[in-house]
Amino acid sequence: MNGFVRKESILKLVDAIYDYTLPAGEGWMHELKPGQIFRIIDLEGNQAVDTTFYDMTNPEDHYGAIATITAQENIYLTTGSILRAESGKPLFEIVADLTGRHDTIGGACSSQSNTVRYAREKIYMHNCRDSFMLQLAKKPAGLAKRDLAPNINFFMNVPVTKDGGFKFDDGISAPGNYVEVKALEHTMVLISNCPQLNNPCNAYNPTPVRLLIWD
Repeated sequence: MNGFVRKESILKLVDAIYDYTLPAGEGWMHELKPGQIFRIIDLEGNQAVDTTFYDMTNPEDHYGAIATITAQENIYLTTGSILRAESGKPLFEIVADLTGRHDTIGGACSSQSNTVRYAREKIYMHNCRDSFMLQLAKKPAGLAKRDLAPNINFFMNVPVTKDGGFKFDDGISAPGNYVEVKALEHTMVLISNCPQLNNPCNAYNPTPVRLLIWD
């Protein structure tokens, strides 16, 4: 699979069984049943949404970046991408996408990475790793800190450089763009609506996203 596969959804907002606006910088965790459709809407544009998944029949088998990248032979995600667990088991398929390229390699910001990338005094800034751990601590899903997994950065622009490194660039999303995935298994979705203020992944201005689910 190469390039952007733009595909609009046929689903109507009024038919959604779940509709929640997640504030900037906050976390969210929710179970999805096989066949349910989950949409993330980038309400104001260029907001990074750090997202990972767990197979609820075997929660230790969480989203696997390497398995996903290897199977599709592409480090970016778009319509048609299969999001796989570390075992290689398909957990989700991207069924609609208006942005066309989502990051699989940038990881989640943490207090440690903020100090390494930016400055030591950034250690106290809120970050996605903290949001993930807070959600894991609050939910009775049998998941804990040791279950933190690799993540996808929906709407985030992380190009690979000629020398094999990567960098955080301005986003390529726009207000109202969305990505939609279909659950292929009973899964748990874990999100940090990224609070990052130190690089352009959020246009230096974290904003809310809208989360919807259809049966």
